[in-house]
Amino acid sequence: MESSPQGYLLVVEDIPDILTLLETTLKFKGYRVLTAHNGQEALDQIEKEKPLLVITDILMPRMDGFTLVHHLRIHPDTRNLPVIFLTATYVAPEDRSFALTIGATRFMEKPVDLEELLKHVVGLLGQASHEAIKPMDERDFYTEYRKRLMIKLEEKNSQISRGQGILQGVSEAEKESFTMYLSQAINDRKEIMRLLEKVNTTLAKKEEELKPGEA
Repeated sequence: MESSPQGYLLVVEDIPDILTLLETTLKFKGYRVLTAHNGQEALDQIEKEKPLLVITDILMPRMDGFTLVHHLRIHPDTRNLPVIFLTATYVAPEDRSFALTIGATRFMEKPVDLEELLKHVVGLLGQASHEAIKPMDERDFYTEYRKRLMIKLEEKNSQISRGQGILQGVSEAEKESFTMYLSQAINDRKEIMRLLEKVNTTLAKKEEELKPGEA
């Protein structure tokens, strides 16, 4: 087991099986681990006790990983908090670039390579200090965030359309697992649509706030 430093690791993940896997793996290595199921729960926990490191999914209900990191960088006390992103949805080079721009420290694709994750954890915890990262401008953040969401929505629509077509031709033995895969894609699309609506509302409010100053 690793020699665990004082403090804890915060794992943020909405899929129970993945959350349990990450929590069990890190605890086995000797780390104190707390968990959250979305970004809002993570912020609530961080307010109570600042962690040594955050390991978080991106696409989650209530508050996703992008918004979580943006909130962490807004507040001076958490600007130097290292964050490892884990994602199965945001895997394009532009997604990685946006993640690093807003303040993610590491970026990993799912399925998670646990050995690689543990190397990142050891390396980040072994650093004497971490650079404080200034937050991205609010309008720039939400504008780019909306762009990422719109691209993901198009991708999910295509994925679901293809999946529904393929489902008609799969064998009975394959149908159950393929139906679960399709159901997850549909749930992801719903969450992306919810987030996109929220971001559009936020951007509209910011445009309204700017109007008096532009007059």
